Amino acid sequence: MNGYLNESNFMMVEEGFTTRDLLESLLVEPGQAGAQQAFFVADLGDIVKKHLQFLKALPRLKPFFPVKCNSSEGVIRLLAELGTGFACTNKAEIARVQSIGVPPDKIFYSSPCKQVAHIKYAASHGVQLMAFDNEVELSKVARSHPRARMLLGIAADSSPSAHPSMAFGTALKSCRHLLEMAKEQAVEVVGISFHLGSHGLEPQAFAQAVAAAQLAFDMGTELGFQMHLLDIGGGFPGTEDTRARFKEMAAVINSALDSHFPDGRGVEIMARPGRFYVTSAFTLAATITAREEAPTEHPGSDGGWDGTTPPECPSPPEPSPCSSPEDPADGSSLVYQLSDGIYGAFSCLLFDSPCPTPQLPKENRPALPWEATTTRRRPREHLHPPVLRLGDGRVTLCHPGLRSSRDHLSPGSTGCILPAAGIAPRWGF
Repeated sequence: MNGYLNESNFMMVEEGFTTRDLLESLLVEPGQAGAQQAFFVADLGDIVKKHLQFLKALPRLKPFFPVKCNSSEGVIRLLAELGTGFACTNKAEIARVQSIGVPPDKIFYSSPCKQVAHIKYAASHGVQLMAFDNEVELSKVARSHPRARMLLGIAADSSPSAHPSMAFGTALKSCRHLLEMAKEQAVEVVGISFHLGSHGLEPQAFAQAVAAAQLAFDMGTELGFQMHLLDIGGGFPGTEDTRARFKEMAAVINSALDSHFPDGRGVEIMARPGRFYVTSAFTLAATITAREEAPTEHPGSDGGWDGTTPPECPSPPEPSPCSSPEDPADGSSLVYQLSDGIYGAFSCLLFDSPCPTPQLPKENRPALPWEATTTRRRPREHLHPPVLRLGDGRVTLCHPGLRSSRDHLSPGSTGCILPAAGIAPRWGF
């Protein structure tokens, strides 16, 4: 043990006791039923399993966890105990990981666009490994951090990005020019970095990116740099219900590395798995604070849903077997207001568009209408999938999986449990 963890960072439970069991017990505690504050529960054991899975599937890679993905102290301490490094994007994140004792050589200042004050802070605190992808950044580092060890970021993704304004990395045709500038300014370049992102990433994209990285590596070597480090970024799925499976991705990466960066070449390989570590470990418990009926075409005043099922949401469920053909189809849906939103745990919806799966707590739940054995008519709420509106009112989620009637779901009821599949929580532990 390295001394990063202590008993205040986690709670031990009996074998077989699940996150769902813990949430159920918390939601029925006195005083909790009326609470409006959403909260996360994290399974640290799941993170340990993911770490071991990562090392087994990708034995040549050294993981550097991106702090921006989840900066919970328990997560940071656990990963530090497991020996991972940390990818930080600003001064605050560097200070956070160093505050628990992480050494500077375990920190990668991964942002390619940094403030001068933050570069100087990194220099004064011993953080040397950084990334750049343009002339301005190179000049800032040359002036403010002469001992920096730089990775040249390349744009290796050939597919169109879902958010072009957020894309980083220089084109291959510009690499030689930037490397020559680094040589002129006496900046030490030690390797190449790329990050493909997580927007429906295909495993073969890694093979193409590794091949492009080899070309950039060769340019640096020709110019006299001691190129010995490759960063392949992130993009590893956190759950297995995604199009790209982790095992398939790992097989493609291993094959590409063996072809372009074989063991004998002496190149260290690092990666930045973020959601891979934490997505399945975190579950959010939120309160349903309000409910209203709205036309299917416009479930909320924010216009977050146009009446069609979002691409990543499941298809609407089949009609209940206890339904009656006489039920009127009035074109309305239910909108549920949650106690959290895009300025909190759901900020990832702005960029990743996941579809969280809501579940109702089991405790004291009456029989659902479609579970009844009688031939009662189907409630009107079944005609159209209900909609979840986040607490700040900015985003609306259609999710047919949360069907309910007036009998068991009312304004102020507690416990819409959202497993974090597709969610990379930024905080909350």
